[in-house]
Amino acid sequence: MNEPGTHARFTPGPGALTVVPADRTKALRAATLTVEECAARCEREPCGGALTLVGDIPVGLGMGSSTSDVLAAVRAVADAFGLCLAPSVVTRIALSAELACDPLMLDGRPRLFAQRHGRVLEVLGDALPPVVVVGCTLAGGTPVDTLGLPAPTCADSDVDAYETLRARLRRAVRERDPALLGSVATASARRGQLRLGHAGFDTLTALADRAGAVGVQIAHSGSVAGVLFDPAAPGTRHRIRRCAQDLEREGLPVTRTFTTFPTPEEFAHGAAHRRGDRPTGPDTPRRPARLPAL
Repeated sequence: MNEPGTHARFTPGPGALTVVPADRTKALRAATLTVEECAARCEREPCGGALTLVGDIPVGLGMGSSTSDVLAAVRAVADAFGLCLAPSVVTRIALSAELACDPLMLDGRPRLFAQRHGRVLEVLGDALPPVVVVGCTLAGGTPVDTLGLPAPTCADSDVDAYETLRARLRRAVRERDPALLGSVATASARRGQLRLGHAGFDTLTALADRAGAVGVQIAHSGSVAGVLFDPAAPGTRHRIRRCAQDLEREGLPVTRTFTTFPTPEEFAHGAAHRRGDRPTGPDTPRRPARLPAL
């Protein structure tokens, strides 16, 4: 998805670094670290300045809002110094600012990424299999504090199970198999649900089965979820429309429909993508998590 996202503007100046909105402390840390990095590369003294962020990503749903803020801040500061930092440098700064980050600074290939170490463990292929995703939120869209979650504990049996899923995911990407991708996503979601315990998950899976979907997915640390469909299956448009209606009726707010491939016209404005996004300004708080459109 090209949207939602974060836009940043950095104006160097004397004194301390500031950020607007003032609650974007991770972005402020990233800007400070980037000033130090860029000043050293340019053999200049670090400066202060004003960082302004404008974005429309709801916080705490598992959509990478903090990483988006951080990356926008890093790139804006680097641009003010006339520099373009390598992804490895951006990753290092983002990790220092966030403690755990998403791989949004890298290209769009599916990869296994260690969020707390900033390291790519495996590039799975060039692209995910083609699926249409009907997005929704669980637990009423209640935000999740990622760093506040207890660290997961894994027994040997858990490691073996994840390695099996990883092998199946590798095959799904290689063979561009939506059904296999869906089964892996569902199995992963079920294991994640043991830790997250979202209300509405059983309803989500039941509706997905009823609609003939290939699977479901949930964010690893948020409440955003999705029902996955094979775009080549007969009657997909009708299945998507019915699924969106059923989700709304069952109290699982529909967010948007998107795809893992260049979107043909028949999926561009589906039933789950009814309204436009509402842009926010620097003085506008993050939108509430439960919204008709993300």
